[in-house]
Amino acid sequence: MSKQRRDVRGRTVAITGGARGIGRATGEAFLRAGARVALGDVDADLVEKTAAELAETTGGEVTGLRLDVTDRASFAAFLDETETRLGPLDVLVNNAGIMPTGAFTEETDAATDRMVAINLVGVLTGSKLAARRFAGRGGQIVNVASLAGVSPHPGLATYCATKHAVVGFSETLHLELAAAGIGVTAVLPGIVRTELSAGHSTPDWLRPIGEVDPEKVAAAIVAAAAGDRVKVTVPRALGGMIKTMTLIPARARYAISHAAGFDTVFVNVDAAARDTYHRRIDAQSR
Repeated sequence: MSKQRRDVRGRTVAITGGARGIGRATGEAFLRAGARVALGDVDADLVEKTAAELAETTGGEVTGLRLDVTDRASFAAFLDETETRLGPLDVLVNNAGIMPTGAFTEETDAATDRMVAINLVGVLTGSKLAARRFAGRGGQIVNVASLAGVSPHPGLATYCATKHAVVGFSETLHLELAAAGIGVTAVLPGIVRTELSAGHSTPDWLRPIGEVDPEKVAAAIVAAAAGDRVKVTVPRALGGMIKTMTLIPARARYAISHAAGFDTVFVNVDAAARDTYHRRIDAQSR
């Protein structure tokens, strides 16, 4: 069953990973569209500051709350507090994620487990909690995946695994919940100009096609919350390019990827830029 397009004005929206990057941009986009917004983030001080700044710049109703998406009780408490402050939940945006880079064989077990816990289990937990709240009245779940969820990228083995899983999960849940009036959309950004992807070595000729600002991703998320699309790629041109590549036999596809430098984008990185990001996410795990 197709869910009719609806306005997000007056809706209550909860966004995970809302303190910075795509999450912050998405919060601002929803506020400018007239929604009420709860931003959740493990960095409690920053998310409160972000909420205050967005309230000042947009004049919208927004709150910043601490959230650890790896902790089910924390996630449930975040949604409870969102509804207490802003009203019944209408939209959940599962955005929280981390992307440490490096060879899989050198990745610590703790890093592997943490990526899976945040990028995948957090999405499963949030989706289940939200869907149960939406029962009988409908709602929308938007899961922020990645174009790494439909293509391979050396240096990102575990990250790709989690995002492939999010894409498959979202498409399946969309089918399961459609009859209940609950929409599920996966949004697949390319390389977003945030700290998460800092230091990558995308070829210069591809950057105008493959890179995107967080505001553009945010606009796609708001549109997804108002519509019934199953999967959205940002930018669309890069998504089309990847889809076309999947039609080519694997050996030829890998040869093309190597010749174009696609397979080293997250292998030959700016070590200093990646170290800054890695140190921040490591600090948040303590």
